[in-house]
Order: sequence, then C-alpha cells, then structure tokens
Amino acid sequence: MVSITVKDMYSLEHTKAKEWLEKLTYPWEVLPKIKDIILALGERIDKECPDDYIKRGENIWIHKTATVFDTVYMAGPVIIGAGTEVRQCAFIRGNALVGENCVVGNSTELKNVIIFDNVQVPHYNYVGDSVLGYKSHMGAGSITSNVKSDKTLVAVKSEDFEIETGLKKFGAMLGDFVEVGCNSVLNPGTVICPHSNIYPVSCVRGVVPAESIFKTGGVIVPKK
Repeated sequence: MVSITVKDMYSLEHTKAKEWLEKLTYPWEVLPKIKDIILALGERIDKECPDDYIKRGENIWIHKTATVFDTVYMAGPVIIGAGTEVRQCAFIRGNALVGENCVVGNSTELKNVIIFDNVQVPHYNYVGDSVLGYKSHMGAGSITSNVKSDKTLVAVKSEDFEIETGLKKFGAMLGDFVEVGCNSVLNPGTVICPHSNIYPVSCVRGVVPAESIFKTGGVIVPKK
C-alpha cells in the first residue's frame, strides 16, 4: 500500500516548518496552519536573528542573501529563505513559507504554500494550497488546481484507499525530488510521492506512488 504520510513524503530538515509538520500524519493537515506557522517563525526571527533578515511591509521577512526583484508583489505573511531568487513580476499573495536556495520565477503565483529548500517553480507557475518537498521542480506552465469545479470538499484517492480531507482548497502535495513536466495540471487532492516524474502536458489526479513515472494517458509505471 502506498504511504503518503509526512514522514514518508518529506525530509523535514529542509524546512523551517519541521516542528509543526512532524506532529501531523498527512501533509495536507498543515494547510490551515500555514499563516500561524509563518507568524510564529517571524516572531522567532525578530528575537533571535533580526540582522539576517530584511523586514518589508507587514509580516514579510526576506533573508539578506535572497534576491527579490523590484517588480515582485508580496502580501504577508511571507518568509523568503537564504539564497532564494524571486524573479520579475512574481505574485505572492500571502501565507507563503519559501525555503533556502529556491527559485520563484517570473509571473509565478504563490498562495498558502510551504516550499521546502532547493525547490524550483521557475516559469509561469501557479502554486496554491500546496506543499512542495525538497528539490522538487515544476516545469514551465505547470500549475496546481486547488478547488474542485463543483466546490465540494477534496478527498485523496488511490486504488487502495480514499481519505476525506475536510478541505475545500487543496492543491497538491509534492514529495522530495518530484519532477513535474511543463504545462501539466495537478488536480485538487493530487499527491505525488518522492522521486517520481510527471510527463509534460499531463492531467494528474489521485496518488502517484514513489519512484514512478506518470505517462501520457495517466499510465503509471515504476522507474527502472
């Protein structure tokens, strides 16, 4: 049976949200908590390492080694980690915890997300109500769809189980080292387990097991 628990999806040493995530069973349980997590981390930054961050606006903390272009829009609470680059015209709508050495690309939109260290969302991506694991990558134009068309609550479904999340807004959970091909759509409740690859122009829903390839037509095969 495929495991989609926090401990099987993520290396928690690669996010400042570790102490909150390690208390949870499933990663999507963190989505309603992201705002409070960022505010708590921001208070910690102000007390313990204020010289390492630039405070911009209300509840926005940017590490001094990060690069944020002038045309970026950010609404707090937001934390941008060390060495991260936020490129031209990115739109960060709030509740965004972005790790170290990440790339948030031109015209990319973030909302209510935890992005682990070394993640790339570099070109025209929408990432909402999602968690992106260490060294995951979303190809150009790939997006998370975070609300069902009928506006009902999202369930996580696989061949073996169905888990009701109680959430209306739930984009995707990407495990560590996940690669999403260009122009793919990750439907609400998508869970992609670590070290898996998604073919370009895919429409993904449900659970993709670890070490798998999601191919054209929704065919899932194990990596060789």
